[in-house]
Amino acid sequence: MFPAESLPAFLVFAERLNFTAAARELHISQPALHVKVRKLAEAVGRPLYVRHGKRLVLTAEGEALARFARERADQLDQFLAELGGEQRRVALAAGQGAYLYLLGDVIARESERLRLFTASRAQTLTLVRDGRAQLGVSVLDELPDDLDTVKLATYDQVLVVPHDHPLASRDQIRLPDLTGMRMVLPHPAQPLRVSLERLRSVADFEWEVAVEAGGWPLMLHFVELGVGAAVVNGCVRTDLAKVPIVDLPPVPYYAIHRPGARADRRVAQLLDQICHSLGST
Repeated sequence: MFPAESLPAFLVFAERLNFTAAARELHISQPALHVKVRKLAEAVGRPLYVRHGKRLVLTAEGEALARFARERADQLDQFLAELGGEQRRVALAAGQGAYLYLLGDVIARESERLRLFTASRAQTLTLVRDGRAQLGVSVLDELPDDLDTVKLATYDQVLVVPHDHPLASRDQIRLPDLTGMRMVLPHPAQPLRVSLERLRSVADFEWEVAVEAGGWPLMLHFVELGVGAAVVNGCVRTDLAKVPIVDLPPVPYYAIHRPGARADRRVAQLLDQICHSLGST
């Protein structure tokens, strides 16, 4: 017989991947938690986690069971909320840029009905996949096969410079126009930096790295201080001059959700509001 009563405890363990922390949160002993997880593994017929060095990692079966447990918990919470005349919050995952420049109006209207995760692109996909977020918003270069996507908006990539900069009056520029310039760049591991460096090497020119900064607000601040120029997505709002870079690909933002998620009217309503706000309906 499947021990369904152990699913809430397993969900806490799956999110913590630490028996000590999970047992403390559940207010039970570690041996009791081990028993619950072991009984679930026996019912599934496969290990639910493995140990990699000092880390615990869910197996594919463990990840699937965690998703099932989270969906079941969500359904129960939604039922109880509706029974009590309440509306349960929708979890939304997005990056700093999306929150600052795309989603502000929707969040201001719906903040009481939202639970927000600030996440990178990879983290957003993970949060949506495992059910911790019902909806994600992110730039996607490739569309995931296992998730549904809705294109929200597409923006040029632009060079941001002070209005007295020699390139500020141009209608558009190309990457080689940045030859020898002092640049405010994202950190090396960031997707934009990787893309820029790859294209720069293909175009065979050099620039000077004036500073590496995390996040568009700090990059724009350095530009305002005269440290250098920066490349950002065209959705960024600033009083600085923005010049489109024609040989950089446009940046598409997508809403991301698991198949069937729009059957939940809360998710469908939030997605419709985001689309309407960005003019993608």
